[in-house]
Amino acid sequence: MSVKDIKAFSDKARTDEALKAKLLECQKIKELKALAADNGITIIEDELYPPNEAQFTEDQLSERLIKALLRA
Repeated sequence: MSVKDIKAFSDKARTDEALKAKLLECQKIKELKALAADNGITIIEDELYPPNEAQFTEDQLSERLIKALLRA
């Protein structure tokens, strides 16, 4: 999966309230990857982490994932 696909998943979660709620419940990367897979998207974990540009915002992620993915 490319960063473009991660962004598309993030954008979908901004408009789909049910998906947004499930994304907020994710506490681990494997849960986020499983949720993406349930929505037809395969996430390559390395593309989520800095120094790659963050594709999710703080209001989309649990506190635990914010620390993992948005803090360099």
